[in-house]
Amino acid sequence: MLKAQQASSDLQRLEEFIGQYESAVIAYSGGVDSAVVAMAAARKLGPRALACLGASASLAERERAAAESLAREMHCALRVVATREQDDPRYAANPTDRCYYCKSELYERLAQIAEEGRFAVILDGCNATDLTEDRPGLRARSARGVVSPLAELGFDKATVRALALEMGLRVWNKPATPCLSSRIPHGTPIVPEFLRQVERAENVLAELGFGQFRVRHHGNLARVELSAEDLARGVELRRQIVERVRQAGYTFVTLDLNGFRGDAAVENKL
Repeated sequence: MLKAQQASSDLQRLEEFIGQYESAVIAYSGGVDSAVVAMAAARKLGPRALACLGASASLAERERAAAESLAREMHCALRVVATREQDDPRYAANPTDRCYYCKSELYERLAQIAEEGRFAVILDGCNATDLTEDRPGLRARSARGVVSPLAELGFDKATVRALALEMGLRVWNKPATPCLSSRIPHGTPIVPEFLRQVERAENVLAELGFGQFRVRHHGNLARVELSAEDLARGVELRRQIVERVRQAGYTFVTLDLNGFRGDAAVENKL
């Protein structure tokens, strides 16, 4: 009961914070953080809230479809914005601060939309927990005046999930799902075909019913990460996984016995 009361109070604070603006463009991905901000903005600002989903080769089609479906459920206006971060050689080279160039491209597109539509502010889903982590993309946010209601209110990830549950969002417990480029080792150029290989391989795991997973791209080798709870099932289904991931374009398929460890901790390490 107390948790529900706290979530209700936090939701009121969030909507009041957003309500200080007459209108807003929201950087939206379909994840729990941006969904909470987008839905709160839609409730408070109505048609003057516009969620914008950045779409490029690094966005998996199943994630795009899920984000679009969720926006409809939230009754939030949505615009799919084509971004071309891969045309930037600094991004395509895949340095350790790759996300900075990606977010810079996104926020520049959103700034154009905000200016053309006379929106008062650009909001994103950065939360207080994000501020404690090494995230190059946050520099792009700060440099372009993007406002982060969740972080400004001191809401950490656990609080955001409680808010999403209070709002009836089905993604309240959705695992973090960074873009497909995060599966490519730093220093290996981001090539569209590599991203398509990863997407096809991860679709195999989704179709087999796995929940949290990654396929790390290492040339002709696919390194499959599954949650610790799914490792035994992964071994049981190894023949199907190997055969179908090979069809995605890989020669070798390996199951990482360390399991899924989170992108911030293991990105691009073999």
